[in-house]
Amino acid sequence: MTHLLRGALTRRTALALGTAGLAAPAIGQAQSSAPWPSRPVTLVVGFPPGGQTDFAARVLQNGLQQALGQPVVIDNRGGAGGNLGTETVLRARPDGYTLLVGNANPLVINPHTMPSMRFNPLELEPIAMMLTSGLIFCLHPAVPANTVQEFANWAKSKRGDVDYGSASSGSLSHVAMELFRSRIGSPEMTHVPYRGSGPAMQDFIAGRFQIMCDGASVVAPFLQANQLRGLMATTAQRIPAFPNIPTAAESGIQDFVVLAWIGMFAPKGTPREIIQRANAAVNQACQDQTIRQNIVSRGDEPGGGTPEELGEIMRRDHARWGEVVKANNIRAE
Repeated sequence: MTHLLRGALTRRTALALGTAGLAAPAIGQAQSSAPWPSRPVTLVVGFPPGGQTDFAARVLQNGLQQALGQPVVIDNRGGAGGNLGTETVLRARPDGYTLLVGNANPLVINPHTMPSMRFNPLELEPIAMMLTSGLIFCLHPAVPANTVQEFANWAKSKRGDVDYGSASSGSLSHVAMELFRSRIGSPEMTHVPYRGSGPAMQDFIAGRFQIMCDGASVVAPFLQANQLRGLMATTAQRIPAFPNIPTAAESGIQDFVVLAWIGMFAPKGTPREIIQRANAAVNQACQDQTIRQNIVSRGDEPGGGTPEELGEIMRRDHARWGEVVKANNIRAE
């Protein structure tokens, strides 16, 4: 910084500075000796505490603090389907001190289901994937089906008397269910939206509807308690925590790898060196064995990778879910 400052000064200006100019090197050295981060970093989570996105932030929090050498503060800003937190970060100063922990719903689905959105989430700077989770399609135990084909046949025989639940209209669990329905012959079903996975799961167990999909870590407690039956996982390989649940490909549905993902993002214009430093911190945290075990035990997978890889996933899913939303005229409520 000092040599740039000196280069910008004319000889006349330098002489005019007098003794004040002697202090410039010391100031420049002080600034260069305090690279990012030199104070606490805030992670904005666009959802209330307790959900999967909040879990991603909290499970990596200590690892990020160790890697960055500064406190990492979690700021839950739920509202508008994740849009409030997303917009907060988009409008923040691009200095690396306000970052987003975001998932697919507000970043690549809401732009299609909420035409009045005032901002474009794709303008965010990707940093790194934090964790991924395959979806598991679950049935209520009363449904007389154990395979996808058996369910498809049963659903068609019910002639519209089948309901499916979702975390909300326009959520990943909603659009993924519509994609699944189209792949099994489009049996008629009624969508029952909720305000969050928690309320939906309670009604699911009570038999309010027959089928729903959600992230593996969301449905894990109910599968382990035999309150729900796992039908199909949307991962390329079987989920280690649920080795008896077949993948979509094994169930006869090709090209149906669908992941719930959570990544870290920065405001547009954040310096590249900050992006790289934050990326290294996420990758380091994701390699911590305690953190990895905590994530895997829930049925999720630790993240990592490059900013470019996360950006490519965003663009791919933005296009994919845009087609599903348009084909089914889905609107968020």
